[in-house]
Amino acid sequence: MVAMTLSRVAMVGAVLLGVVAGTPLAAAQSVPVTPSAPVTPPPGPPVEPMPMPTVVPGAPLSSDVPALLRSAPVVETVPAAEAAPASTPAAAPESTAPANPPACVPWKVSTVADGFGVLENLAFDGDGTMLLSESIPFGDGAIRTLTPSGEAGTLVSDVQSPGGIVVDGDRVVFTTGNNVMAGLWGSANGTVDAVDRDGGNHTTLTEGLSMPNGLALLDGGDLLVTHAFGDEPGLTRIPASDPTSAATVRTDVGSANGLFSTPTSVYVGNTVDRSTEVHVLDAGDLTGEVTTLTLPGGGAANAGDDLTVDADGLVYIALNGAGKVVRVDPATGDTCEIATDLPMTSSVRFGSGTGWDSTSLYATSFAGTVHRLTPPGN
Repeated sequence: MVAMTLSRVAMVGAVLLGVVAGTPLAAAQSVPVTPSAPVTPPPGPPVEPMPMPTVVPGAPLSSDVPALLRSAPVVETVPAAEAAPASTPAAAPESTAPANPPACVPWKVSTVADGFGVLENLAFDGDGTMLLSESIPFGDGAIRTLTPSGEAGTLVSDVQSPGGIVVDGDRVVFTTGNNVMAGLWGSANGTVDAVDRDGGNHTTLTEGLSMPNGLALLDGGDLLVTHAFGDEPGLTRIPASDPTSAATVRTDVGSANGLFSTPTSVYVGNTVDRSTEVHVLDAGDLTGEVTTLTLPGGGAANAGDDLTVDADGLVYIALNGAGKVVRVDPATGDTCEIATDLPMTSSVRFGSGTGWDSTSLYATSFAGTVHRLTPPGN
């Protein structure tokens, strides 16, 4: 019990220093942020990390966590050219990355909507509606809707700390209990819920989860959930035939956060480990060999959050702490910062459905803003 408590205290320190791990605190505030020009530190020895604050188990954290994120110390980063190369397992999925990857050119950033609470994730229903998981300070959250014209609505209210969202046929599936304190203290109050796309028939599919964060739907109908904190951070599988029988798949992918699946591969990103990584699993053998892609920069400073993959197999990951969206080529391990000055960006998805550009990325943030990232030439 002592060791577990010390471990959780250390996690609290990591949250205060580096991040909220892509998961809002119960008292996280939606604070307007004014982007500033990037600062390049002068040559010299690495900056010593800020001393770890003293945290008493059970004591409330400051409600000003976003301010702590913005004032975190500068962490020495590793240039992209020196980043560790991706390891290639014998049974790795065949890469679909193009032979000639796109040049590293910044994408145009514009604001689609703002004024929301803390936004954790997004999805598209395919019919012209964006779905957003929103947490409200000192209150219940909701699954919100947004039209291409900027009209906001609510699909389902009274949702406790919603996280990942996926659309499964005529229903929307999402996680609840995605609260960092629940993860740190081992609370198993998280669920996976479903609601009809018209907002009716709200049901709970799975209970007893510890801070379920990312969510993905496999081809066979099973669901996958990530856990960044808790006694066993990692990946959980929820069978479609019996959603009450959730089982741990693996715990060797670090503080698992971002999650995305394709017919052949599952992509799992971490958030507060020493380095920022994306683990690529074989969708047909989730316990098999893993390809690991390592991104430049310190893990806690980057605070990797949710991610997505395009039709060519290129990975796009939101770096919540660094305020960036980075593209990674799994075939080469090369990275590119396609957008910067995006504080607390939490999730990215390509547009889908009427009114949403399928070549553009749409990004949510803890500051309650939805951005559009338009590729060069569009």
